[in-house]
Amino acid sequence: MRLEKQTALLIGIYIVLTVCFACNENIKKKIIREKESMMQIDKNSYGSTIDNNYVSEFSLRNVGGIEVNIITYGGIITKIMAPDSEGRMENVVLGFDNLEQYEKENPFFGALVGRYGNRIAKGKFSLEGVAYTLEKNNGDNSLHGGLKGFDKVVWQVEEVKETDSFVSLKLSYLSKDMEEGFPGNLKTNVTYTLHKDNSLDVLYEATTDKTTIVNLTQHSYFNLSGNFSELILDHEVAIDADKFVPVDPKLIPLGELASVQDTPFDFRKARLVSNAINADNEQIKLGSGYDHCWVLNSQEKGYRLVAKAYHSKSGRLMEVFTDQPGMQLYTGNFLDGTLPVPGGGTYAKRSGLCFETQHYPDSPNQPQFPSTTLELGKKYITKTTFKFSTK
Repeated sequence: MRLEKQTALLIGIYIVLTVCFACNENIKKKIIREKESMMQIDKNSYGSTIDNNYVSEFSLRNVGGIEVNIITYGGIITKIMAPDSEGRMENVVLGFDNLEQYEKENPFFGALVGRYGNRIAKGKFSLEGVAYTLEKNNGDNSLHGGLKGFDKVVWQVEEVKETDSFVSLKLSYLSKDMEEGFPGNLKTNVTYTLHKDNSLDVLYEATTDKTTIVNLTQHSYFNLSGNFSELILDHEVAIDADKFVPVDPKLIPLGELASVQDTPFDFRKARLVSNAINADNEQIKLGSGYDHCWVLNSQEKGYRLVAKAYHSKSGRLMEVFTDQPGMQLYTGNFLDGTLPVPGGGTYAKRSGLCFETQHYPDSPNQPQFPSTTLELGKKYITKTTFKFSTK
C-alpha cells in the first residue's frame, strides 16, 4: 500500500514537473517571438556644440540586425551596423566617434545636405527676376548649402515612433529667410525610418513662405567591406542611367546631357569601381575619379530602384531607391589621409563612396534641367531608400 502511494506521488510530481517545463518552454518561446518582433529606438547624449547647443544620438535597431545611429547635429548618420554573409556585424559608413570632429571641417560625412545639394555656379542665381548671391565655400561656387548648411545646424526632434514593423525619427529645421543667401523661411522635415526588411527610408519634406530653391540629399560615405583601411575599388556598382551630366574644370555642368555609351560612366551593367576610375578620360580627370551626376532612367515612374553596390568578399549588397531625377556618385576622391578613423588609422582617398540622390547640379542656372523651385503653398517631398542584404 505504501509502495502504491509512493508511486502515485512520484507520478504526480512527474506530471507537475512536465507541465511546468512545458509552461516554461512556452514562456521562453513567447519571449523569443516577442524579441524577434521588436523594433527599438534608443536616445543618448552626444554632447554639446561649441555654442552650447545640446546634441542627442538616436539608435534605430531592427530584428534583421541593422542598427543606424543618427545625431541631431546635421542629422548625421554616424554609423550603420550591417551583417555580412556570415552574420558578422560591421559599420559600413564613414564617420567619427565624437561631436568635436564633426564640428571641424570635414567632407559632409553622413550629413543631411541643404538647402541645395551639389554646386551652384559662382554662388549666384535669379528667381522671379530677383538676383541672389550665396555664400561661396567651394572656390567660386556654393556647395551643399554654403558655409553653414543643414549639415552644421542642430535639428529638432519632432517625433519618435516604435512599431512592430518599423522605427522612425523625424527631425525638423527652420532655415530663415536669406540664410546663406537663400530666400524664404524654409521649414524642413526629414524622417529616417528603419524597416524590418533592412531598408532605411529618408523622407524629405519642406514648405516655404517665399519662392525659393530646394535640393536636399543625404551624404553618407559607404564602404560595404566594413573595413575602412580597404578602398572601395573592389565594389561593384550598377546605375540605371543612360546619360550623365558632364562638367567643366570647376565641376559645374556644361549644360548638356551626355550618353554613357562607351565611356567610363556606363554602369548600366554592374562593374567594379576600379575598372575605369583612372581612365584616360577628360571627365574622369576633372573629377579626379567619379564626382558626377547621373541622369536616372524612368523618371516618369517616380520612386524606383536606381542603383546597387555589392562587395563580393563580405557579401553585402546595398540597393538605392528614389523618386529623384539624378544621383551623384562620388568616390571619395578628395579624402587625403588626414581624417581619423574611430579605433585608429585615417581615411584614405577612395575609402568611401556616396550615392547622393538629387536634382542636377546648378539647376537654378540651367533652365533646361528639371526645376528645383519651390513656391509658396507648394510642398517639397521626396524619398530615398537604402536597402541592405547579402548574397
